[in-house]
Amino acid sequence: MFGFHRHTHHRGPFGHHGRHGGAHHGWRRPGRFFDHGDLRFVLLKLIAESPRHGYELIKAVEENAGGAYTPSPGVVYPTLTLLEETGLVTAEAEGGKKRYSITPEGEAQLAANEGQVAGIFERMAQAAQASAMFSPQILRARENLKTALKLKLTGQSLTKEQIASICDALDAAAAAVERA
Repeated sequence: MFGFHRHTHHRGPFGHHGRHGGAHHGWRRPGRFFDHGDLRFVLLKLIAESPRHGYELIKAVEENAGGAYTPSPGVVYPTLTLLEETGLVTAEAEGGKKRYSITPEGEAQLAANEGQVAGIFERMAQAAQASAMFSPQILRARENLKTALKLKLTGQSLTKEQIASICDALDAAAAAVERA
């Protein structure tokens, strides 16, 4: 239907991995968040949950990925056009924007690829979890603490009071992190 691959075995409308429940068993090309065709499934599933505008879909993908990935409009809007042209979604003009809704064909496509779609959303959830562990804000705060400690410990001899104060501050910070 889409004609993206030269070979035709196991070829479905979203590429050749439709019957396998996920392409390459979780492998993705370095630097790419999604395998070929995955974004189409993601957008289709999000539209099936609730009709949405393109911008709302971009934000929904970002939210599902925990901020680890935000698709660009240059990727999302052509994908939406493709979904519309293939009859999997319809678009209704609404105040200068298009609101996308799933068609029965789109619902059938999701149902036929339920395992693959679930796998994609599981990878997104894992990315969201990993993203939280390596949050830029947490990394920045950790580096600030390390720098402050290094400067304090290498600059001069510390008094017993300063050592006690630093230990109290570090213990308090550790306790606050544990409570968060």
